[in-house]
Amino acid sequence: VRENTEDLYAGIEFERGSDGALQIAAAIERAAGVQLREDTGISIKPISETGTRRVVQFAFDYARSTGRRKVTSVHKANIMKHTDGLWLEVSRQVAAENTDVEFEDRIVDNMCMQLVQKPELYDVLVLPNLYGDIVSDLGAGLVGGLGVAPGGNFGIGAAVFEPTHGSAPKYAGQNRVNPIAMMLSGVMMLRHLEETGAADRLEGAIAAVIEEGQSVTYDM
Repeated sequence: VRENTEDLYAGIEFERGSDGALQIAAAIERAAGVQLREDTGISIKPISETGTRRVVQFAFDYARSTGRRKVTSVHKANIMKHTDGLWLEVSRQVAAENTDVEFEDRIVDNMCMQLVQKPELYDVLVLPNLYGDIVSDLGAGLVGGLGVAPGGNFGIGAAVFEPTHGSAPKYAGQNRVNPIAMMLSGVMMLRHLEETGAADRLEGAIAAVIEEGQSVTYDM
């Protein structure tokens, strides 16, 4: 579960040598006593209590509704104490309000190693935007690649479902691209709409084709 509105992907950037970068650098020097090099590009990393609480609660609700056993909050709070530290603090607060689901936290670099060595120890992960982008691809690699990795973007009043891989124009019209990620995104959509029977049938059909192993794409 990846927060998708904040963090370093919020798009608050200042180009090297620009007036904005120089103004931000001057403000940082005044506020923190740290002098940046004049040829520095700057990105701002906003992490809010509101955004964190929303996505961590979503992770607990998702775990509960899908019969999952544990939520792991992923962070780098040992270094970034006022952004990732806030993320971890709020994660623990939300966990204290959802004691029917197990909770733990992991530092992001250790999390990557753990997923490669012992993925069976983990269940639902909740991460800030940048870490979520990276770790989701690691997770996709564990199960066969981006061609089989579905995705869903959940808002307050709407949800959009799509594969995580993006487009591949160079393969258009060649009958090579794996459609499973798109189909499994449809499974996610059906479950979100509480069309459980249809979701189970579609997921079962995909699994049967993979098990048969005859009509699969080149990456499989």
